[in-house]
Amino acid sequence: MKKKLLNMLLGTALVMSLAACGGGDDEAGGETAAAGDAEKIYSQKCSSCHGGDLKGGMGPDLTAVGASKSKDEIAGIIKDGTDGGMPAGLIEGDELDKVADWLAAKK
Repeated sequence: MKKKLLNMLLGTALVMSLAACGGGDDEAGGETAAAGDAEKIYSQKCSSCHGGDLKGGMGPDLTAVGASKSKDEIAGIIKDGTDGGMPAGLIEGDELDKVADWLAAKK
């Protein structure tokens, strides 16, 4: 009886963990691979200050940053930092371009 219960629990845990992984393609829900990449980069390098939901924290709210700043302005801020405490060079190269483009679309 205990062995059956253990097998059932392990089987349920396996099914639940596989379901949580998703496994869909990068374009599910209208997201492009580039947007997914930008979100991942943001999550790893920016969310600790700007929040996982872009609503701010130590750093400012970015939910509508594209309404007031262009992609080039956003890229400049990411590249050069600010006097307000954002360090320069957190993201560089192609990653910087992807994140700046993604944030510029937030209006």
